Amino acid sequence: MRKSTATARSATKEATHERIVRVAARAIRRSGYEGTGVADIMKEAGLTHGGFYAHFASRDAMLAEAVHRACSESSDVAANVAAEVAPEQALASMLGVYLSREHLEHVDTGCPLAALGSETSRQGPEVRRVITRHLKEVIDGVARQSSDWGTPAAHERAMVTVATMVGALLLARAVDERKLSDGLRQSALKHLTSSG
Repeated sequence: MRKSTATARSATKEATHERIVRVAARAIRRSGYEGTGVADIMKEAGLTHGGFYAHFASRDAMLAEAVHRACSESSDVAANVAAEVAPEQALASMLGVYLSREHLEHVDTGCPLAALGSETSRQGPEVRRVITRHLKEVIDGVARQSSDWGTPAAHERAMVTVATMVGALLLARAVDERKLSDGLRQSALKHLTSSG
């Protein structure tokens, strides 16, 4: 009986931990690293602030897990989009979804590179390591769509593509004119799909 109680407690703690990470992943994309405190995240998760340290050694440890979750969610979206079309259409489909108005409007569930990119350089090494790993994976995923994948040229084109799509989305979110915002996204999409 004692073993099943311990197992139940462990499962409950794990589920609570996952809930905190899920909430934090959305909160940091919505409000930035500094825009949402531990108390806010715990409240949104339906927990008390005091329980935080039962799950994380530090705020940085929680941020690193939250960023990892956000990156995984973003990668899953890209993989699902690519899986729904013929291989030769995968990159255009991924770019279309990435540079869509829907993605622009849903920052809390979108790409962490565009949501947090300008703030990441001021974060600790744990967070920067996660973002660096994710960026490399995104670049590789884009390069894999090239017929000459594995060559320096494919890798270089992929870096330019990723920088363009992330930059276009970041700027499209930053401006307060819809026409300019749409123009940034649509021009980037047109350029990337016609030059690929």
